[in-house]
Parts: sequence; C-alpha cells; structure tokens
Amino acid sequence: MSEILVERHWEKPLTDDDMLALFAAAGGCLAIHRCEWRGSLLSGDGRELFCHFTAPDAESVRIALHEAGSPRGSIWPGTIHDAPGSNQAELESANVVVTRRFDEPVALADIQAIEDAGAGCLENHRVRFVRTYFSADRRRMMCLYRAPDAESVRIAQREAGMPVERVWSFRQFRPE
Repeated sequence: MSEILVERHWEKPLTDDDMLALFAAAGGCLAIHRCEWRGSLLSGDGRELFCHFTAPDAESVRIALHEAGSPRGSIWPGTIHDAPGSNQAELESANVVVTRRFDEPVALADIQAIEDAGAGCLENHRVRFVRTYFSADRRRMMCLYRAPDAESVRIAQREAGMPVERVWSFRQFRPE
C-alpha cells in the first residue's frame, strides 16, 4: 500500500457537519477500492482540505473520491517523515501546516538541512516541527508544526530562510 495525499480547495467554507457528510459519502467507495482514510486537515477558514490515505495507488483514491461525488483536487503519492522522537500526542497537537512547491525536484535532506540550520528561529517562536508529507516527484511538501499560531510559523520560516508557499492553521479530523 502507498501513502496518497489529496489537496482540495473549496469556494464555500466547509463546516464540521460538511466534513462528516463527506466522510460518510466516501466510506463505501473508499472500501471498494481498498483505500483507507487516515486523516484530514481543514484550514481555519474552511476552504483548504488536505487528506491522507493509504491505497494501492493514487488512481484508486482518485476513482473512489470521484465515485463518492467529491470534487477534483491534487492527488499525489508520497512519503511520511516524522520529527525525531515525535509521538502520537505531538502529531495530534499539530495545528499549522506549511506548504512548499519546488520548480525542480529537491532532496528531503537539503530542505531538512535548511530547517536544522534555522532551528533557533523555530525555537525562539515556540514552533515545533512534527511531520512532513513529501511527494514522490520531490516537488511538493506539506509540513506540520505545533505552534502558538500560524503567524509564529510564518515568522520562524522566514527567519530560517525556508521556502514557503503558504502557511495556514487547521483542525484535524481522524477516523475513530
């Protein structure tokens, strides 16, 4: 099974009830295509949604979501990299995501080296790295942080010289 990541933007903000309805609608289709929903992050404004699945491949997730009536989004296979020594409680307390896009493929180690060099900036702003989702084509990255707020992460990332596309706070939804 592969780690499959899905990014979607919604014109109308999603509510918690909308999220529950999405999960209910997709459940059967996901099961038919052997896709397992692992969790989702919904932006504070309800317009950005990032979902994590394990599935045979990205096409299985694409078909299942389409059959469930879910709008199209960016679907990509990737890998997951947790912070050294992190645990489930830290993952559950993550509250800010940083998205990164690269014109050319990058090495995860190169991005990690920049962040390691700027570790003091993160610490100064009480920002703790928790997890990275890294695309198989090495052009996309979603990094989760635990922080006082999204602005603390923005400032720490800028001071550390990290590449940043967007920074947003989120609420987590996970299977029960």
